[in-house]
Amino acid sequence: MDTKWRNRVIAFLMALVFVCALSGSFYFIYNIDRFNQESYFDTEEFQNELQEYANYLLTNELGNISAESVKEKLTVTREEIEEHRYEYGSLDAQLDNIRYQYEERIQLAEDGDSSEDPEEVIAERDTKLEDIQKNFSSDAHIEKKIIAEKEKIVEEYFAKDSNFDSYPSRFYQDFQYFFEQDGESFTNIGANKTSVDQMFGEENMQYVTIYTIRGDDYFNSYNWPYEDWLYQTVAEVRGDFEGIIGVPKGLASDSELMIAKTGYEENRIWFWRLGVASLIALLIWFVSMIKVVSIPNERGKWQDLYAKIPVDLSVVVLGISGLLFLFSLMWVHYCINQLTYNSTMYLTEFVISIFISTVLCLLTYVQLRYLFTSLRHITDLRELWKSSLFFIIFKNCKKVYQHIYQVFKEAFLNTATGIQVFILLAIVFGLGFGFFMIFIDIAFFLLYFLFAVFIGVPTFILLVKSVGYFNKISIKTEEMASGKLGEPIEIKRNSVLSKMAANLNELNQGVKVSLNEQAKSERLKTELITNVSHDLRTPLTSIITYTELLKKNELTTEDRSAYLEIIDRKSQRLKGLIEDLFEVSKMASGNIELVKERVDLNQLLQQALAEYDSSLKESNLQFRVTNTDRPLYAMVDGQKMWRVFDNLIGNIVKYSLENSRVYIQVQQFNDKAKITFKNVSKYELNDQSEELYERFKRGDTSRNTEGSGLGLAIAKSIIDLHEGNLDIETDGDLFKVNICLRVVD
Repeated sequence: MDTKWRNRVIAFLMALVFVCALSGSFYFIYNIDRFNQESYFDTEEFQNELQEYANYLLTNELGNISAESVKEKLTVTREEIEEHRYEYGSLDAQLDNIRYQYEERIQLAEDGDSSEDPEEVIAERDTKLEDIQKNFSSDAHIEKKIIAEKEKIVEEYFAKDSNFDSYPSRFYQDFQYFFEQDGESFTNIGANKTSVDQMFGEENMQYVTIYTIRGDDYFNSYNWPYEDWLYQTVAEVRGDFEGIIGVPKGLASDSELMIAKTGYEENRIWFWRLGVASLIALLIWFVSMIKVVSIPNERGKWQDLYAKIPVDLSVVVLGISGLLFLFSLMWVHYCINQLTYNSTMYLTEFVISIFISTVLCLLTYVQLRYLFTSLRHITDLRELWKSSLFFIIFKNCKKVYQHIYQVFKEAFLNTATGIQVFILLAIVFGLGFGFFMIFIDIAFFLLYFLFAVFIGVPTFILLVKSVGYFNKISIKTEEMASGKLGEPIEIKRNSVLSKMAANLNELNQGVKVSLNEQAKSERLKTELITNVSHDLRTPLTSIITYTELLKKNELTTEDRSAYLEIIDRKSQRLKGLIEDLFEVSKMASGNIELVKERVDLNQLLQQALAEYDSSLKESNLQFRVTNTDRPLYAMVDGQKMWRVFDNLIGNIVKYSLENSRVYIQVQQFNDKAKITFKNVSKYELNDQSEELYERFKRGDTSRNTEGSGLGLAIAKSIIDLHEGNLDIETDGDLFKVNICLRVVD
């Protein structure tokens, strides 16, 4: 018994030595750069204080700069002039933009619709136009404006800069300095240039450094200028300072600098002793452990109990212990750091951290020893895997998971239905459970009664109604399957059955629409064949008839010439019909190439109207054409778009009511151009505007006019190829075509 306790004490002491030696070694390695300096003045801590002191001198002691001194240094580069000049585009673009901005204001003022004076608005516009023209004619004009803008930015910067306070180094009272700039001296010891070497000599100073404070060190980190030109100008005005900073001898022992210097020297001695002692103790500990410790082959009582634990659980617990041990070492390291700064309040925490680290070290070592012993007796890795906790849990949970997943997957194919069913089951089981609870304690009777009345009865009524609604849906489904569409099912509430009924109604309506569309398609197909046959047969019949007449010998020369003219006219008519038919077929299939270019739609429309100039003069129609004030450009195929306008204007001439007005309007909405053609038809349109797109479809149902019936079909195909829209609207005999195209600048 005494031997066991002695071994345990030795094990604890060995762990304690290991923790102390390892913590000391970590501290030594981590702080080697801090204490491996010849003096405190070479440390990073002191150099940071020196830099902070120099920055404070620059902003508070070494002269002052003002906004006016910075303004005097302001310059304007050629790049800034060009950037300001072309910021809003070219000269013409800027002038047009200003005129466009004031156009509406001037018009409103002239019409009396605003309180502004027209002459004042015009004068304001002319002033801006004159300013823009000066921008392009005079660099000095732009330079003056840029300088004014920069001066405003400088004033704002210095107004903000005055709100920021800089703080001196904690060694502010212990430093002495002497700086020069442009012959002017700055010092805190009253020395002049001739006595500087003597004042900052080795006999007077324990530390001296020649220091350069650059002008760009002036900037406060909380008020850094966003513009590079301001940064460079302020740094140039501030300038660089060359001088000396020193630490005099004879500082009081209670000064901030001497306290820091003395503390560093004392801690450096303690650091080297601790570091060397820790490394030697750690080396001795490793040598002792190699000689003393070995993994035994025999299995003790604790080893047998440990072997029953699954190996993966043992590894996890070992990992957790190891992590806790590492965290405890970090805690010890932190306490040592605090003690080096004379924080004696951490002494108790240091002792506690050492004790906890020692316990965790022993715990980790014991687990590691037991784990290696257990692994040495394992010969089959498969058996090791099968005995692991993860494998056992995975094997048993996999089957349960697969079964549960399949059940829930089927139950929640429709999420709403699954939720409702589970709520219904919960209510049913709740009623059954509550019924038995009455026999256990009569106090549950009132609670059960309220539950049954306010939840059970409404649930039962809802269930009966749902079954009846389901039967209606089932009957309707059977009727639709037999071809009887009938009336739609009534939609009740917002339930799963309601959604099913709504889907059946949509299916029912879809079948009706499909049947109507099919009937309409058959009708349009029949009309297409009839119209094609009529329009092709009419000129062909004339050609055959007059050809037969030409075969007769008794014809006079005048009749023969007349017949040949008719045959030629009908042939050209037949040729035009066939060419139009081929063209609309190619466009519908997309087998056509567009040669797009930047085209003014206003000009193109005027060209199309000019082609019909003689026809328009002969007709009794009154054309009202409204264009935009500015060119309206679009990327289109000019020839194809001219064909669209030609077809629409031709239709207007052929089918418009005599002595009526025709309106053609061109408008721009954002990036869209809208072209509208409106006329009154001489034929009844019968509110079938969507059928007018069909090939060989005419408003003239008697087909006595010379049109092919392909004009609108060709026009729509061309607009579709340009990714635009062509819509037809009819209101009684009013016929309206809207064309929308994307415009470009």
